[in-house]
Amino acid sequence: MLSYQHAYHAGNFADVQKHLTLYAVVDYLLRKKSAITYIDTHAGRGLYPLNTKETQRLQEYREGIWPLWQASEQLTDPLLSSWLTMLGAAQPHASELTHYPGSPWWLSQPLREQDRLTLFELHPGEHEHLSTQSLPLQAQRIYGDGLAGLSGLVPVATPRLCVLIDPSYERKAEYQEVVDAAAYSLAKVRHAVLLVWYPLLPAGNHHTLLNGLRESGIRKIWRSELQRYTPNEQSHGMYGSGMLVINPPWGLDERLAAAMTHITPLLGPNSDYRSEWLVGE
Repeated sequence: MLSYQHAYHAGNFADVQKHLTLYAVVDYLLRKKSAITYIDTHAGRGLYPLNTKETQRLQEYREGIWPLWQASEQLTDPLLSSWLTMLGAAQPHASELTHYPGSPWWLSQPLREQDRLTLFELHPGEHEHLSTQSLPLQAQRIYGDGLAGLSGLVPVATPRLCVLIDPSYERKAEYQEVVDAAAYSLAKVRHAVLLVWYPLLPAGNHHTLLNGLRESGIRKIWRSELQRYTPNEQSHGMYGSGMLVINPPWGLDERLAAAMTHITPLLGPNSDYRSEWLVGE
């Protein structure tokens, strides 16, 4: 099934959590000079104009990045302020929010000469959009299955590896496929940093992912969840967003928790952020 197009959801609360976490991880990794290979298994378009008919249909960014952007001058948390400043660099006019950048943009902006970036996208339409984006020479786009592609790329030539895995989970089997891909990658590159996004849906299929990773033998897995509201029997749709970071950088949990204390009040009165170790410390 290849019906999912992220343009309908660009800039929503899940993007805020995912890309702020990604930014914090990359920011930490860049403190060392040794080369990094970045792999994005489900890249999407790379950049999303907010005025497209897809994005305007649901306008989910209005309950995600929009209130943060509007309040940016009052947000004093260092991590959040730095992230919003970088977001401004994606705008044709820095004072006006007209575009939301996807993970290929967030990963490509800080690339150094010694780093490498591989972007996988299997949806033909999304890959066509991605092919039009301006990227550094160290970045390559691959039209193909990102999880299978990841397994084919490890181990990598650089000393360090950072992977973002964020499928649409249109198929229930993807939850277990992510577990398998993560376990295989860590067996090949033990100190790799893996980020895994997952949706919180009333069906609760994300427990297949969480339980699988608990039983995989992976030793350090940190988990955070951002909920818009507490679901009940009548709930439908995505009520929250989850992020897993395997081999997380030191201090990541504290930095994100501090930023989220500023973010959650802007996402609605029932929004809540929690984090814990799924496996490890």
